[in-house]
Amino acid sequence: MPGHKGKAPSNAPDLQGAYAWDITEISGADSLFEASGILRAAEQQTAELYGSGSVCYSAGGSTLCIQAMLAKMKAEHRHVIAARTVHRAFLNACVLLGLEVTWVRPRSGSLIAGQYAAEDFAAALEKTDGAACVYVTSPDYCGNLQDLRGLAAVCRRFGARLLVDNAHGAHLAFLEEKLHPMQCGADFCCDSFHKMLPSLTGAAVLHSAEDCGAEMKQYMQLFGSTSPSYLILQSIEAATEWLRQGGGEEVRHCAERSAVLRASLPQYHFAGNDPLHVTIKADGNALADELRMQGVECEYADSTCLVLLLSPVMEEGDFQRLYTALSRCEPKPPAVPPPLPSAPEQVLSMREAALSAWVSVPVGEAVGRICGMVQVPCPPAVPLIVSGERITEEWVGLMRFYGIGNMICVL
Repeated sequence: MPGHKGKAPSNAPDLQGAYAWDITEISGADSLFEASGILRAAEQQTAELYGSGSVCYSAGGSTLCIQAMLAKMKAEHRHVIAARTVHRAFLNACVLLGLEVTWVRPRSGSLIAGQYAAEDFAAALEKTDGAACVYVTSPDYCGNLQDLRGLAAVCRRFGARLLVDNAHGAHLAFLEEKLHPMQCGADFCCDSFHKMLPSLTGAAVLHSAEDCGAEMKQYMQLFGSTSPSYLILQSIEAATEWLRQGGGEEVRHCAERSAVLRASLPQYHFAGNDPLHVTIKADGNALADELRMQGVECEYADSTCLVLLLSPVMEEGDFQRLYTALSRCEPKPPAVPPPLPSAPEQVLSMREAALSAWVSVPVGEAVGRICGMVQVPCPPAVPLIVSGERITEEWVGLMRFYGIGNMICVL
């Protein structure tokens, strides 16, 4: 294996280069979950670059890293306290592992992109008996960074672990102000290299503050395929070497160009504090249509905002083309979402609800029902109601606002 023997099919000659490098665990190629050779050496290089105690490569995206982090917390019998702004992968992992969650709501913003206060996590930790961990997403889909140093201090005070979904932040270690979770005191975090660095889709790494890579591999193999893509793994190694050979400077240059871009477009209201996320507060759907006509595709748009992702491999002409396209548009005011409803009632455990018999109903017919499997568009794949919660009229209004048409409900 693989059956293609390094040769692309005759109808796809353009893929020959990829096929030639697509291998599996042959002699000398190492084995990801038992790495002791070239894969282990590559992971150590990435750990040294980021200053992590250990790094594990993932060909299954940050999803596999999130599953491993939470499995580690399960093994340590820690209760999970999480910011409500989480990716669907977090909820699915909790369902698989039988974990229940204490939720912390944002002080401002929305459940898709909000700002949280460290003292709210401290309050939740004070009420928690036994060991615990704190889980946050930073940056979120709109580029909002949380106060990770403050959260790390809170976690140290209570003997808790800090876990960070940093899928959109692999570049943060190379900004002038060091903002990567491992630089801010996190115990574990995941980076999706493919989101913000030059790696293939599915490329991610799991960082640990301690040297516990061998242990984390055992948790990863609970969920990951025994046939990881070596093309993806090679792209992580290549991105690491690119960063070591000057890619970090390109990250900083991209941040500088982002600042220039924002300053040159005073007609726009920008949000978020990650420079590589250009989030515009406007009618994002209308703006996305205008940009698309000029050959610019956004990452995400709704009636409240539009998100453009910059990359350190963008050339000067790319920035100029983006500036020209934005300067030709006339942003319309953003819609105002309904106020965040009160916390919904948790009727069933997430695991019980997600694995129950279910029915799909129009969102308007979901009032009073219990959410089963979460139903979210991707992007941004951030659930509003989670499995086991009762759906109220107020939450239906919020889901309609964000374009959710159907709900999976427990029978």
